Amino acid sequence: MPQWFIRGLRRGIVTTRYPGHPDSSVSSLPSPPAFRSEALARPAHQRAAPRPFPPNPYGRGAAPSAATVADLLVAVCPSGALRRDGDTLVFDVGACTACGACRRAAPDAVVSSGEFELAATSRSALVKRIPMTAGAAA
Repeated sequence: MPQWFIRGLRRGIVTTRYPGHPDSSVSSLPSPPAFRSEALARPAHQRAAPRPFPPNPYGRGAAPSAATVADLLVAVCPSGALRRDGDTLVFDVGACTACGACRRAAPDAVVSSGEFELAATSRSALVKRIPMTAGAAA
C-alpha cells in the first residue's frame, strides 16, 4: 500500500483538495457540444461544409431526411442526448458521450464547449434547452 494512503488514514484525511487549475492535458480531451441557436433552424440541406453523414451504429433516425439542422442533430446522436420540443432543442448533458457525431454533421451549428466540470446536484440541472432562433431559416 502506498505510504501516502496509510499516512492519510492516520491523520484522518479522506480526500484531497480540489485542483486549483485544470490539468494541461484537458485541452486534448473531447467535451460536450455547445450549440449556435441561430444555425439550428436552418434547413438541413443549407448547413455549412456538408460532409458525409457519420455512421450511426444505433440506427436512430435517418439523417438525410432531416428537415432542419436541429432534426439532423437529433438523428445522428447515438446516445439520444438530443431531442426536439417544438422550437427548442433539448440537450441532456448527462446522456452525452462527447462522441462528436453532431459536430461532424453540422460544424456550423455545433462547437466544442470546453466544459469538463459537469457535476450537478440534480438530474434536471443537466438538461439544457436551446431555443432555435426564429428568422435564422433563410
